[in-house]
Amino acid sequence: MMTLTGIHPLNAVNARLLLDAAGSATELMNNRMDLRQLIPDINNKIVEAFRNSDEALKAAEEEFEFARKKNIQCISINDDAYPQLLSQCPDAPLVLYYLGNTPLNPCHCISVVGTRHSTDYGRDICKHFLAEVAKYFPDTLVVSGLAYGIDICAHRAALDCGLPTVGVLAHGLDMIYPSVHRHTAVKMIQQGGLLTEYMSKTKIDKGNFVRRNRIVAGISQATIVVESAAKGGSLITADIAVDYNREVCAFPGNIFNQYSEGCNKLIANHQAHLISSVDDFIAAVGWTKPSPESAAAIPRQQELFPQLSAEQQQIYDALDSSDSKSINQIVIDTNLPLSKVSSILLDMELDGLVTSLGGSRYKKTFIK
Repeated sequence: MMTLTGIHPLNAVNARLLLDAAGSATELMNNRMDLRQLIPDINNKIVEAFRNSDEALKAAEEEFEFARKKNIQCISINDDAYPQLLSQCPDAPLVLYYLGNTPLNPCHCISVVGTRHSTDYGRDICKHFLAEVAKYFPDTLVVSGLAYGIDICAHRAALDCGLPTVGVLAHGLDMIYPSVHRHTAVKMIQQGGLLTEYMSKTKIDKGNFVRRNRIVAGISQATIVVESAAKGGSLITADIAVDYNREVCAFPGNIFNQYSEGCNKLIANHQAHLISSVDDFIAAVGWTKPSPESAAAIPRQQELFPQLSAEQQQIYDALDSSDSKSINQIVIDTNLPLSKVSSILLDMELDGLVTSLGGSRYKKTFIK
């Protein structure tokens, strides 16, 4: 299945048509040198693309090995772990790469999107609204795009009130973009996760950010637009959610503020429910609001502590005796090579075990 995503001109829609015709990705690849034996009326360009799929096959093998080493889940559209709401969308990705600890099929899932130029008004909405959601629906998965502005505010607000949150990336899991959000991304791996359809080594491309919006819209029951200008990615996400027959909600804003213009337009055009509180949202999406007593009784998801390798344990123990240490001091304490310590610290940071303080200093994130 991973190989199919690297065969061009295949896209998610016609790849699924081929899968339906052939029965499985295995059948397609087993007959890749002469697909007409399997599908007589297949397009000539696709026949040639499969005959020249050695590079795509090699890339898939390399990605599978990368994922294995980094504990990344490769989830195909036929897997039970695949987001079921997303699988209903005609252009859903064939494969998702996921680094995290939160199931992608929760009872409640919302996407929160908005402008990259958020104001205090928008940031306050994120904090107060998600705090109210957490009070009544503490299992709610909050999805956004890890971008500047409302996206990162939504992720951080979710983390602060104990909600799992997933960032949908427009690149592979070998990097974090923008890099200034790395610290938040590391926290999300322990209280949610990072999700993408792109393999590692994928170059940053403007079009990928637009395409990832369909995942943000398709994975959730409702898309909430907090602040938006008249044009932008959040309105694209809202339009896609409407096309997917999902609920769209928007917070109204000051008519003189350009970053409220998009929300006000969605509401005026009846593309979004006007909401100003969690009660408005619950009524719009049809969730059943539990009593405060029963909501308080719902257990929150516990953080998972990963199993440490012998070398990770050495480094973790070396950090035991002080609040933080330089990487050079860790090398001295563990007697491990600098290159190995650097590599292990990166993995431990992604696992949420250590925190980078800048200046090549690290501290423990958890007390074991």
